[in-house]
Amino acid sequence: MKFGSALSLLFLLPSVVEGFVTPSRVPATTSLSAFDGPRSSAIPEVTVQGGSLKTWTFKSHAVERVQVVLKTEGRPLDADVELWAGPDNTPHKIRVYVENGSSRPFSTVLETPRGPNTVAIRNIGQMEFPMAAQVEAVSSEEALDGEMRPTHGPMTIQGGALRTFPFDPMVDSVQVLLRTDGRPLNARVELLQGPNNNKQVIELYTEDGLDRPFYAILETPGNGNVVRIVNTATVEFPLTCSVGAYRTGRRDSFDDMQPVISGYGSNNGNFSPY
Repeated sequence: MKFGSALSLLFLLPSVVEGFVTPSRVPATTSLSAFDGPRSSAIPEVTVQGGSLKTWTFKSHAVERVQVVLKTEGRPLDADVELWAGPDNTPHKIRVYVENGSSRPFSTVLETPRGPNTVAIRNIGQMEFPMAAQVEAVSSEEALDGEMRPTHGPMTIQGGALRTFPFDPMVDSVQVLLRTDGRPLNARVELLQGPNNNKQVIELYTEDGLDRPFYAILETPGNGNVVRIVNTATVEFPLTCSVGAYRTGRRDSFDDMQPVISGYGSNNGNFSPY
């Protein structure tokens, strides 16, 4: 009887051991996916309070591209985004200001070759202006401009020069791609809605505009949106830009076609100029 029990236990042992496979032998499921614009629920949001710093470290060398999304609940957004590649090495810096972080969330893609890399996000606003950050690794199989159909460009912007790109009211968001031939990239990207009315301002630096180009999606709700790109470098450092519509919608409903009288929309029932 004892011999039979021991024999049955010997046959069951492989299945029992198989159920306790070490985590290193379990095939890992990756979250890498193609970049498809600002995400809402793919990864959890991390709240960054005003004046604080949060970091995301990617130790795997397989991560070569990272998506960063910043948003608020409707308050202004003022933040620094940096890519750290080793001690005292910051190859990519972005300073972003958004008037309304809910209607115009900031979304960009950072190239992270030769890991490990760390993404550092600092909320340089006051304590009353927290923001939510999402950082996720995305697929790098395709080029950033693989499916991009630029409405303007690619065109060269010499150092110290600027270009403006107006967009139709039906365009809900715009994609911007800036790169160089391997030289440093210094630029300022502005989203205007009206004369000198900045809704979003991005100041960026990249030590190698070919290895680490700048790609971002700008939300453009409403009418009269213009993207202005300024090459803040000297004349020896030109850049190449491509700007195109990313997402379009319809603006042919009855409410959208109504005029605006003395600053009051016709849909609120207030037509008085006073």
